[in-house]
Amino acid sequence: MSELHDMISRWAQPGTVTWIGVRPARAADIQVVDWAEILDSGLSGDRGRAGKRAVTLVQAEHLPAITSYLGRDQIDPGLLRRNIVVRGLNLAGLKGREVQVGTAVLRFTTICAPCSRMERVLGHGGYAAMRAHGGWCAEVVKPGTVALGNHVRPID
Repeated sequence: MSELHDMISRWAQPGTVTWIGVRPARAADIQVVDWAEILDSGLSGDRGRAGKRAVTLVQAEHLPAITSYLGRDQIDPGLLRRNIVVRGLNLAGLKGREVQVGTAVLRFTTICAPCSRMERVLGHGGYAAMRAHGGWCAEVVKPGTVALGNHVRPID
């Protein structure tokens, strides 16, 4: 293994799940929950489907950046329509890796790009504020459960 590859694979600490939400239908309000089952199709009660976009995650550290770009004091994570907010672990460094989230195992597949709805719910500039801060999509490798406070860690 090269030194660069070794450095890329490192992580300083596990992340922590700080928020969980499910989207029961395409335009329905997101429901904030304390825990959820993660099935092959994504979180139970969510409109997701099996595949590379079954679960969506965003870093808590990106919320202040989005907030700042919008000129606000804070934003509700539910407006972003992602399933899980994680603090303390750089999600961008996990692309293609298997990651334990609660008792489930996910594989990070692709960035979760913003959609045009972000302009409507966040206001003028909402789409642009989300670019490069919209989080990640993941496929389910092993179903399980996720709860607030659970660790998020790469599987080495």
